[in-house]
Amino acid sequence: MTPSPQHPSRPQAAPVAHQWRATDLDAAAARRAERQVAGLFATSALLIVISVLVYGFVDWNTSIGLPVVGDVNAINFFMGLSFGLGVLCIGLGAIHWAKQLMSDIEVVEDRHDFPSEPQDRDQLAETFAAGVAESRFVSSGIMRRSLLGAMALFPIPLVVLLRDLGPSPSNGALTHTIWTAGTRLVTDVTYLPIKGDEVPIGGLINAVPETLRAIEEREGSLNARAKAVIVVVRIDERNIVAQQGGSASAPWDYKGVLAYSKVCTHVGCPISLYEQRTHHLLCPCHQSTFDLADAGKVVFGPAARNMPQLPITTDAEGYLIARSDFQVPVGPSFWERT
Repeated sequence: MTPSPQHPSRPQAAPVAHQWRATDLDAAAARRAERQVAGLFATSALLIVISVLVYGFVDWNTSIGLPVVGDVNAINFFMGLSFGLGVLCIGLGAIHWAKQLMSDIEVVEDRHDFPSEPQDRDQLAETFAAGVAESRFVSSGIMRRSLLGAMALFPIPLVVLLRDLGPSPSNGALTHTIWTAGTRLVTDVTYLPIKGDEVPIGGLINAVPETLRAIEEREGSLNARAKAVIVVVRIDERNIVAQQGGSASAPWDYKGVLAYSKVCTHVGCPISLYEQRTHHLLCPCHQSTFDLADAGKVVFGPAARNMPQLPITTDAEGYLIARSDFQVPVGPSFWERT
């Protein structure tokens, strides 16, 4: 070994003889590698199309049994499998292309002072042009077209999956709940109806609509529950400062019994931390605090609007029922518009 002229104390490694590949020496092998790369890209395009078809045509309630894992949702399994394999084929095609067809000759270039000389820039342009030619991207139409086709189809499942972020606010799905006039308030989990006169002052009850159980059994999801859950409290009527609606003949409370959404208006955390003395409802996530005796207004924390109040009354048997749905959207405040 001879010392490097730039670093006299550092020995210079001996050059390694270049190993020629079969695709470098045999045109038939190179064409075969091109077809393999193109086949991987075409397979990726087919798998991505299949993933979109699965999303559109497989029933959401269909499940399949898998060893060890057990029952899984069919649409999630087949869409994830086809899309994942499609991405894998693009990666494998690119790797095979690079290893078998792109130039693998090692080039060592001494570092020079900046800026580059005009002849160096010209040489770079020539080197780049040579690299393009050696990569076969321009000369191999079948690989180029198959790659562009696979990459063009690749974003489609990502766009389709945007639908799963939730319903569009424009269709009203996020502004209404399953509460309707006459729906009984029942205790969460046990689904027992609540008598207005039996709610103690200072008490808090987690409640849901009586119709929720049937909806969850029919739809198999918790979407309806996420918006309809409420807390029921009773406050001495003399301490109630304001409510969000109602009149003397049709108040939104029943003898001091008030119903509010359980979903924080900041980022949607469920709340049931209630302080009887102050009538404050505290969110455990970011400490937003709402005064239930004063129209559920925000008294502390990052929440931007009052906790929505559910208008209630009682039926002929004395059980609490809703007068209507919430009059404002429940949950986080991104519904607000200027």
